[in-house]
Amino acid sequence: MYRDILLYLNDDGHEAAHVAAAAALAAAHGARLTGLAVAEPLAAHAEYLPPEALDRYREAWQTRNARLEATFNEQVAHHAISTEWRSVEDLRIDRRTLDVIAMQARYADLLVIGQIDPDRPADLVPSDLPGQVAVMAGRPVLALPYAWTPRAIGHRVMIGWDGGRESARAVSDALPLLETADSVQVVVVGSDQGFRPRHGDLPGADIAAHLARHDVPVEVYSQGISDIPVADALLSAAADSDADLLVMGAYGRSRFREMVLGGTTRRILGEMTLPVLLSH
Repeated sequence: MYRDILLYLNDDGHEAAHVAAAAALAAAHGARLTGLAVAEPLAAHAEYLPPEALDRYREAWQTRNARLEATFNEQVAHHAISTEWRSVEDLRIDRRTLDVIAMQARYADLLVIGQIDPDRPADLVPSDLPGQVAVMAGRPVLALPYAWTPRAIGHRVMIGWDGGRESARAVSDALPLLETADSVQVVVVGSDQGFRPRHGDLPGADIAAHLARHDVPVEVYSQGISDIPVADALLSAAADSDADLLVMGAYGRSRFREMVLGGTTRRILGEMTLPVLLSH
């Protein structure tokens, strides 16, 4: 079970829906829910702004974070759960918003975070924030799409399985949800030539057997060579099965202070139409 859930909030217009989804998840698992707001580093502007402008700048962030806290408190009031609010301000110039979120997530079982709305981009936050945090934090990340009609999460789950380390990590991190799901579908997407080294003769059979030992109601669907990208195949399969959650590995690597995500991870995060649980 998840006992400690962290929710990162940004003023993107979807914060109330994100709190409601995270609170419902916390209630289902008997978990404590912590809301987190992070201010842009003031030091990044210190050399360009006079002291009085910096004061106004800080007040604006404090007002914004107070507004997010009010939304958080309003939404969690509908659930009998333990909660906490954290507002992080005055970051050092060498510590990005991304770094703070990743650090805070390491002390939780699960981080819930919204997909970045391209029509309302956040200052100093990467467009692929959920994937970058998943790679950096060492904790599973539940990304909620901005274009999404909220519904209960974790009843109809689809696993995007490729037999890799990241996929295995994601399945393990998702077990609290998989064990209570009504149905779980393992979808193997890839080339026939790439199946055997990772999957054996029957792609998906071994992970399905493992999940069955956890009493997970699991089925396997294997798709071989395809003309469409893996991300598109997964999202299409999720739509066809009316899944309310996609579980998959997050692929990425660090290059200096920049995180480079894999193509499938990046595309899923850009086009997701349902919640996605990512692990690295």
